Amino acid sequence: MDFDFQYHPYPSQRTTVFAQGGMVATSQPLAAQVGLDILKQGGNAIDAAIATASALTVLEPTSNGIGGDAFALVWTKGKLHGLNASGPAPKRLTIDAVKTRGYNKIPAHGMIPVTVPGAPSAWAELSKKFGCLPLKEVLQPAIDYAENGYPISPTLGKYWELAYNRYKQILTTEEFRPWFETFAPNGRAPKVGEIWHSKNHAATLRSIAESSAESFYRGELADKIAAFSERYQGFISKEDLAGYRAEWVEPIKVNYRGYDVWEIPPNGQGLVALLGLNIVKGFEFSEKETVDTYHKQIEAMKLAFTDGKANITDPAFMKMNLADVLSDEYGESRRREIVDEAMVPHPYEPSRGGTVYLAAADGEGNMVSFIQSNYMGFGSGIVVQDTGIALQNRGCDFSLDPSHPNALRPGAKTYHTIIPGFLTKGDQAVGPFGVMGGYMQPQGHLQVIMNTIDFGLNPQAALDAPRWQWIEGKKVEVEPHFPNHLAQALIRKGNQIEVALDAGGFGRGQIIWRNPESCVLMGGTESRTDGAIAAW
Repeated sequence: MDFDFQYHPYPSQRTTVFAQGGMVATSQPLAAQVGLDILKQGGNAIDAAIATASALTVLEPTSNGIGGDAFALVWTKGKLHGLNASGPAPKRLTIDAVKTRGYNKIPAHGMIPVTVPGAPSAWAELSKKFGCLPLKEVLQPAIDYAENGYPISPTLGKYWELAYNRYKQILTTEEFRPWFETFAPNGRAPKVGEIWHSKNHAATLRSIAESSAESFYRGELADKIAAFSERYQGFISKEDLAGYRAEWVEPIKVNYRGYDVWEIPPNGQGLVALLGLNIVKGFEFSEKETVDTYHKQIEAMKLAFTDGKANITDPAFMKMNLADVLSDEYGESRRREIVDEAMVPHPYEPSRGGTVYLAAADGEGNMVSFIQSNYMGFGSGIVVQDTGIALQNRGCDFSLDPSHPNALRPGAKTYHTIIPGFLTKGDQAVGPFGVMGGYMQPQGHLQVIMNTIDFGLNPQAALDAPRWQWIEGKKVEVEPHFPNHLAQALIRKGNQIEVALDAGGFGRGQIIWRNPESCVLMGGTESRTDGAIAAW
């Protein structure tokens, strides 16, 4: 990789940012600034990531919340660590229990799809293992924003209004009333530039900060969550919450043209990104903007998703051997299936996601790739009364078919869409990267890594480049500014190409790379949202 990038071939109002003392990149400018302030107060990159993540539950509630999940990759002292803070299905949530209520598929909203939230445990575990500052100090900026309010930014306002207009039509029963009280206090979504705050959210964050998340899992907040669940015939209980703790895991990788690309192992779908890269690395790409490049990328991702969707679930129930499928031999066997025409793998229906991603780095070499989500925007539509806790709906990805690899099992974790990425070379960290957004995420990871390594794009250009997204069968969506002549050429190869009118479904990413020689940081932030980089 050449760190002396000289050009930016795609239209953008943003440029790559360079700094040395520290950097935080995320989708909300105020949240990025929170992370930088923590760095300046003596915190490290891990403290900055926790502060930014907790602030994002306030500053971007359309995509994440206190009741969501999180994953992290942390580089410190020459080693990469993985944290899986996704929660399991409640122990009383069974296939029979769901079917008894008249469902043939787990619904997206209400108490049924709620799984144990992992985000608060992620903050506490990261702080305890790697943080420099007390968790109370690190969460204080998020508490202040929840207490005092902040003005709504443009992209945030857009998705908030879309969610409100949809929710007022479909979430009409009593258990959804706290959502409207919290997120539509004036009988509507807050407008762009309008101040929104949540005193309940502030009180909950303060309780988490003072107890290192114990109150959320084994204290007063756990009591409130369990009582609300019982009141509305939910499945999550005090026992489910009390038994949970985020899990430290060994990251998985593939070597791509001399660089190691790292992901969190299943139940996350990072494996799909690695499978795709393991297939395309056997091809030579002379140029980015050619039909051959896009065709091979798309076909490789189809194969990777076919394998991933057929196998990824709670690792305790997975039959796939990771070492085998990440081997060069397996990549070659799948690569041979790619021909000049578009293929049709086993189809499925990807969902649209709601997620926040952040990257953080400090001047000491610590780096964090962190992702946090409620899923499908605001999640289940459930907000626990008087807490501001918006609960996720990850359970809706479980299958009610007992023979399916991702079948619903009490206490098991589901296939999970959110994935942080990290890049190293030899024993040196290059840095964190991520592209949030449901099933777009591994597709975004593949495109960003190839943009960087194969085509030499700087971080901002790697993010700004036009994206594609395989949907199912031969259906591929492309962004409005995707080159028309290449879209036409892909159609001639048998693809069904659809030009999306809104780029919002193509993910929102962040990148921070570190030059190992000069230790200079260089970052890019997503032009498809209100993204920002705070640096010094």
